[in-house]
Amino acid sequence: MILHDSKDIGARLRDERMRCGMTQDQAAAGCGIAKRTLANYEAGASDPSASFLSKAWAMGFDVPYVLTGARATAAKECLSAEEDVLVEQYRRIPEQDQRALRRFLKAMFDDASQ
Repeated sequence: MILHDSKDIGARLRDERMRCGMTQDQAAAGCGIAKRTLANYEAGASDPSASFLSKAWAMGFDVPYVLTGARATAAKECLSAEEDVLVEQYRRIPEQDQRALRRFLKAMFDDASQ
């Protein structure tokens, strides 16, 4: 098992935040933590909590990459670049809007299959 230190985890966390197009303020607010706490995580001064990582995952962060340095590519390999962007956008909208999109897509699929 390869162990990674806090600075490695912090650097990858910063990479993921930037890949997701978020500022520290946005990521911290989305995960329910203070900006300073996120800055400490990214600097390697402290390790991110499980609660934070769970929320970051829901916002589209590749948490296995943050923790291990290995990208979670299996699912992404099946998606085109446009599909990947759509999935990331979908994950960032409120649950109510996600449900509405699922209903809309189901209706479109039902119409197309008739």
